[in-house]
Amino acid sequence: MAAQDPQTRALIGAAMEVHRVVGPGLREVFYQLALAEELKRRSIDFEREKSFRFVYKGTPLDVEVRPDFVAFGEVIIEVKAIKEIGDMERSQAINYLKATGMQRALLLNFGPPSLEFERYVNTAYVPPT
Repeated sequence: MAAQDPQTRALIGAAMEVHRVVGPGLREVFYQLALAEELKRRSIDFEREKSFRFVYKGTPLDVEVRPDFVAFGEVIIEVKAIKEIGDMERSQAINYLKATGMQRALLLNFGPPSLEFERYVNTAYVPPT
């Protein structure tokens, strides 16, 4: 977790609080709802399941992605409740970055006894002009 990224720090802190209060072992939807409540309590701007259409050479194609959350208008959050983060979950987070053109994503796993999180940065990110 980079000290120079206060947004992802704030999001990880909110997720840690959810994991501390709820604990491991529930279905993903419980953590999604609890995280939404915690983000509200911390006045963190977010949208749930925001739809993004994949764009190829300026043309929107008939395929969408829906990350669990988009926070601060620019950070994708994907929530899991599994034994451990694997390649499939990592690929999903990376694909969301590529499909949306966003720069940062967090993969949060509430399944283990301690919260697991991974932060991804889209190095091909080009800020909007």
